[in-house]
Amino acid sequence: FCDKAKMRLAKENPKIHMLDKDYTRDDFFTKFPNARTFPQIIINGKNIGGYHELEKWLQTNSFDEEF
Repeated sequence: FCDKAKMRLAKENPKIHMLDKDYTRDDFFTKFPNARTFPQIIINGKNIGGYHELEKWLQTNSFDEEF
């Protein structure tokens, strides 16, 4: 689902931070101690969840409205 999320977000061109590139696994689990899925997607400081939640968010929101 990480690759699907990256491909879907590429259409919108937001800034993306990636595990093992921009931060460590320890950083991830500190920020998301109850996370059970990857990726965890944050938009404007709000954790919207994973890939499926991203798709739902994009149905009713756009990055133009958010930024």
